[in-house]
Amino acid sequence: MQKQTEYEKAGKTKYPEQIVIVIAKDADGKANPMAASWTTIVSGSPPMMAVALVPKRYTATAIRHSKCFTIAFPSADMAEETLFFGTKSGRDIDKLQVTGCKTEPADKIDSVILTDAVANFECELETEMVTGDHILFVGRVVASHVNTEPKKRLYTVAPGHKMGPAS
Repeated sequence: MQKQTEYEKAGKTKYPEQIVIVIAKDADGKANPMAASWTTIVSGSPPMMAVALVPKRYTATAIRHSKCFTIAFPSADMAEETLFFGTKSGRDIDKLQVTGCKTEPADKIDSVILTDAVANFECELETEMVTGDHILFVGRVVASHVNTEPKKRLYTVAPGHKMGPAS
């Protein structure tokens, strides 16, 4: 049985919620990672993924500049870096340098992939769409990578930036 309630109250039942790290290079060629939760597969053929970002985010500017981005599924042991990537702006600092997060060059786009992530998807920007207070960036997946070691995926497991593997 269901009962009607406010959107915010029902929304609190979403946990665990997936979290990804979106990476795009800015006009200076600096790779900028940002933690985001609102992401999805939008096509299987051709493979496409999308991420919703607030327009004022530095990552949105970097995606528009570079016309490509990486979506990384962080591993559970990347919680500290993921929180940092989601709470600091790339306008002010080089987040990869500060955290020491290991990266590798992307194969098909001008970006990087995260070495310790569960998986990385290289995306070429196909389109963007304003969706209320966010922009949905849709990318065609041109290369995919998986970690050679078994790793658990990181999720947001409760409000207040509480992260861990899904149980």
